[in-house]
Amino acid sequence: MTEKEKSIQAVLDKTVDGKKVFGTSFAIKKDSIVWQGVSGNLAIDQPYFIASTTKLFTTAIILKLREDGKLSLDDRIGKYLDQTILKGLHIYKGKEYSQELTIKDLLAHTTGLPDYFQDNGSNGKSLESGLVSGNDQYWTFELVIEMTKRMKPLFAPGTKGKAHYSDANFQLLGKIIEIITNKSYSENCKDLIIQPLGLTKTYLYQDTTDRTPKVLYYKSNELNIPKAMTSFGADGGIVSTSTDLLFFIEAFFTGKLFQSSYIAELQEWNKIFFPLRSGTGIHLFKLPWIFNPTGAVPYFIGHSGLSGALAYYSPKENLYVVGTVNQIAHPDISFKTMIKLTQKALKK
Repeated sequence: MTEKEKSIQAVLDKTVDGKKVFGTSFAIKKDSIVWQGVSGNLAIDQPYFIASTTKLFTTAIILKLREDGKLSLDDRIGKYLDQTILKGLHIYKGKEYSQELTIKDLLAHTTGLPDYFQDNGSNGKSLESGLVSGNDQYWTFELVIEMTKRMKPLFAPGTKGKAHYSDANFQLLGKIIEIITNKSYSENCKDLIIQPLGLTKTYLYQDTTDRTPKVLYYKSNELNIPKAMTSFGADGGIVSTSTDLLFFIEAFFTGKLFQSSYIAELQEWNKIFFPLRSGTGIHLFKLPWIFNPTGAVPYFIGHSGLSGALAYYSPKENLYVVGTVNQIAHPDISFKTMIKLTQKALKK
């Protein structure tokens, strides 16, 4: 192992503290050089839940369907979805906007729809809070729509400068994909991404008895929520490894899954969670100047998930970083780890 490789591995070893983080798995590609490492309770080929990093798979499928002329991003979703789904979905200040929502609004989180997962429901609690307290449960697309209709939208769709992260947007995209292709979301992932790229350990989690992925952690406890993990689908249900994710993220940004000219169009940014911004189906991670006065940390585009998984690309440095810290309570640790790994990888 070279000194540089040792210094990169040391980042992972330090991240595993046995209190917040029990295992890490990361892979980096800088130009043609690939590095992969694990620490703690994750082995090199251990599959893990990538949570909302799944949204990049959904984005890739939508863009492939666009390339094939099956849809346009400006299409209103009513072109594909039944009126029973749409009616009452988006009523803001007494006006119904459900018919105005577009595929681009869903991808960019500019619908104004609430988040069925993290926003508080009619009982004053979020679905997420129930899950992390150990109350594992199933939900269906129909239930997501029902929950979303019971919650209040935050703004009219396409309001300038506004975005609100909502898993419901990607549940709707998953349904649109299934309707257009007449195939399940899982089959679309296989046919359009997994098989073409030769990913051997990536799949949509659908079987609650499947113990292949590493169990998630919430604080210092294992969080075994297989019912929930089978319910996410297009907004967060994929299992992968760092090896596979690295292949995927590079393919996403280099035109192997859809034409690379689309990438520029995805980069219209709105504030979403500090320091992330939402583009169309991708996020921007860019540290503000106050935290990055020398500009040593480049900006990244890609996506991350609540499980502490992420997949990002730095156009400036031609650097890809993927991995997980497998910890729901502290997803920020995966970004801190990404920054440290980047600094070590770029060190001359």
